[in-house]
Amino acid sequence: MLLSIHIENYALIRQTDIELAEGMTAITGETGAGKSILLGALGLLLGQRADCGVLYDKERKCVVEASFSIEGLHLERFFASNDLDYEPSLIIRREILPSAKSRAFVNDTPVSLTVLKELGARLIDIHSQHETLTLAESDFQIGLLDSFNGGRDVRRKYDSAFATYQQHKQHLEQLTAADAQNRKEHDYMQFLFDELQQMNLRDGEQEELEQESQLLAHAEGIKQAVVTALGLCNGNGGEEEDCAVTRLNASKTQLAHIASFHPDAEALYQRFESNLIDLQDILSEMEAFNDHVQFSPERQQTVDERLDAIYRLEKKHNVDSIAQLLQIRDDLDGRLQAIAGMDEEIRHAMEAVDKAFGEVQRIGARLSEIRLKSAHQIEQQVSPGLEALGMKEARLKVQVEPTADYRANGADRVQFLFNANRGGELREMGKVISGGELSRLMLVLKSLTVKEALLPTIIFDEIDTGISGEVSAKMAHIISQMAQGMQVVAITHLPQMAAAARRQFKVYKEVEDNATVSRIRELQPDERVHEIAVMLSADPPTEAALLTAREQLGAMGGMK
Repeated sequence: MLLSIHIENYALIRQTDIELAEGMTAITGETGAGKSILLGALGLLLGQRADCGVLYDKERKCVVEASFSIEGLHLERFFASNDLDYEPSLIIRREILPSAKSRAFVNDTPVSLTVLKELGARLIDIHSQHETLTLAESDFQIGLLDSFNGGRDVRRKYDSAFATYQQHKQHLEQLTAADAQNRKEHDYMQFLFDELQQMNLRDGEQEELEQESQLLAHAEGIKQAVVTALGLCNGNGGEEEDCAVTRLNASKTQLAHIASFHPDAEALYQRFESNLIDLQDILSEMEAFNDHVQFSPERQQTVDERLDAIYRLEKKHNVDSIAQLLQIRDDLDGRLQAIAGMDEEIRHAMEAVDKAFGEVQRIGARLSEIRLKSAHQIEQQVSPGLEALGMKEARLKVQVEPTADYRANGADRVQFLFNANRGGELREMGKVISGGELSRLMLVLKSLTVKEALLPTIIFDEIDTGISGEVSAKMAHIISQMAQGMQVVAITHLPQMAAAARRQFKVYKEVEDNATVSRIRELQPDERVHEIAVMLSADPPTEAALLTAREQLGAMGGMK
């Protein structure tokens, strides 16, 4: 139940506090006084969007806060699932900053507008003129049917199942599209992979081949230089006496003759001995090197062809190393394997879609059963209510027909067929019903649905538009009967509706500091008589209007 509302810096309201209670409360006032402003402020608490345009003072933030008693509403699971602390006393606060930023709090814990809207839908049902106009819309009619016989819970399960089905279906479509695209690219990817695989590439091979190619290209010159160097050291043919080794040996022999006569000659001799040994090692390595270097045009052609093939692949794939080519080969292999395994993934996805669709069908069938039952129930229960509101000949037919497929709201096409006159043809509601008739029908339907919804509070925003005379009193009586089991707030211009309320608030305008502001205050019994008399006649009211106001308050129960 809504206990209190605090509004600060919203529209024409600088600051106001409203204390509410059980039963029926009426809010009255002249047109334009600001009754709709109250509803707008309350809408902020229920998750509606707003901007800094609602600020009375553009330099200050707007604050709307309300306290509720939620004991017995079974909201513990909702609070737990949204990581909120549950307490029987609930405080919701909404702030709109001058920067247009918005903040929402549930028991001082910040929450999103989505959470706020879901929570608000479990606390208050706001019934406005706009909602009355939507009565002729199919989605709204389906929603009404889903308000009966536990349909709301089944509808929530259906919505969840349908969302799951849509997700699996979208995933399958993505897989199928990807598979089709992969199939188009498969042959080319396979060709690229085979080309790389057949090359049997090895990391580091390119550097080795480039080095070998350079060696083969200069092999003839290398061998000539080595042979010449060997000849200069060892001699060629009959010229051994002129070679370097022979001359060095001769020099060593001469030093050997004098080594015993002078210590320095001995040292020089040893150095010659050591260098000759090194030279012999060098010459041996040169001979081995000369034997290793072979001039082979066939091998050079093979190496160059291998390098050319590697270079072509690197250019083709826009890389500059065998390591990168090997990575591309492995990536292609992975993609080809993924394509090969796509069939299995698609099969699993199809199974998931079939399973999800089966759940949609199962819950959808249950939902259709409830709607058919609710349709008959509404047809039977709406007639007495319409008759009480002066529509004795009115007939309502709720038509529920299966659709060819499952949609977001189920597998049913729902139509409310109506005619207010005896013998008239039942037709779509929007084509045969007047504004006043629509308001009366909506009230009767609402009186039926609130019993099912188990909401603690309902707010009627001028549902009595287009209503007058005896029907007004009957409408007020229906709403006051609803208030015996729940909290009802009626924003109204009808004196009969105001008289039926236990409490009455008046919204009015004042000029303060050269600015117009809206205010609201609770009326005392004598003030209620005066206000209702004004609603009946004019301001100031006549004595006859005052007498009638007292009679209406007594008759409707507003003086209790």
